[in-house]
Amino acid sequence: MSRFSIAPMMDWTDRHCRAFHRALTGRALLYTEMVTAPAVIHGDRERLLGFDGIEHPVALQLGGSEPDQLAQAARIGAERGYDEINLNVGCPSDRVQSGRFGACLMKEPGLVADCMAAIREAVDVPATVKCRIGVDDQDPEQSLFATVDACAAAGVTTFIIHARKAWLKGLSPKENRDVPPLDYALVRRLKRERPHLTVCINGGIADLDQAEAHLADAGDGVRLDGVMLGRAAYHEPALLGQVDRRLFGEAGPDIDPWTALDRYRPYMAARLEAGTALPAMTRHMLGLMHGRPGARAFRRILTVEAIRPGAGLEVVDRAVEAVREAEARRQAA
Repeated sequence: MSRFSIAPMMDWTDRHCRAFHRALTGRALLYTEMVTAPAVIHGDRERLLGFDGIEHPVALQLGGSEPDQLAQAARIGAERGYDEINLNVGCPSDRVQSGRFGACLMKEPGLVADCMAAIREAVDVPATVKCRIGVDDQDPEQSLFATVDACAAAGVTTFIIHARKAWLKGLSPKENRDVPPLDYALVRRLKRERPHLTVCINGGIADLDQAEAHLADAGDGVRLDGVMLGRAAYHEPALLGQVDRRLFGEAGPDIDPWTALDRYRPYMAARLEAGTALPAMTRHMLGLMHGRPGARAFRRILTVEAIRPGAGLEVVDRAVEAVREAEARRQAA
């Protein structure tokens, strides 16, 4: 197993989310939300780039299409301690299109290669690409290989591929996550024909059973190098507690929700002391008890009580107790 990562997701994978996910898995590579290169250069760097040391390994995902800007932003990210710099060549939002970056860069493989060459020259940490298989009316068999080959010629060796096209006109960003059909076979073909590259797959992977299936030889002699999970990991984070054992072969028990909350608690306490509001952290935990008795009460307490003035870790304790009581009632029935 080369890589297992949690996808960068706007408004979701902030520093508190990443610290929470790290309480469940020590081996997954975590990603920031996408940050544009100009924002890194000119914005509030602590707000945009700040992270806790417990998050390692953690990657910074950049958006942009100006090689010099990206190089400067990558250098800033590496100096702040990020373990990888990743270029977004997959986001289909209107804002991204108007800025000439994200998925629309699939139309300009030469520019993507120039951007990656600049990033690689600027930093010593790995520089990687996350892309789609194409956009709009492109032939994915041509657009994917053109983008990968151009970047590989610039020295890039690792690619995370969302195995769908993005439709820049006619579909919303949400629809672009679900409507274009998945083409896993094309990603496997890329690995078969470019065996020297690290090829990771993303898109529509709902659980670890599916992740393991993507990593296995499906009879074609191909083994992909990694898997990236997105919304499944966010909405049902307890599955991350199995990652280190199932995907990395580590000995020892899985990390259950109770252990994860114990691990996350010191982080929450420190951030509360520093002035962070409790909901900024608990909002990422709402799916932790998915499928358990009391899960609804857990979500309600964290949603309703966490927003009250002065709310602290006692709210988390009440939410946990609601689950334990519900489980006890079920066992007694």
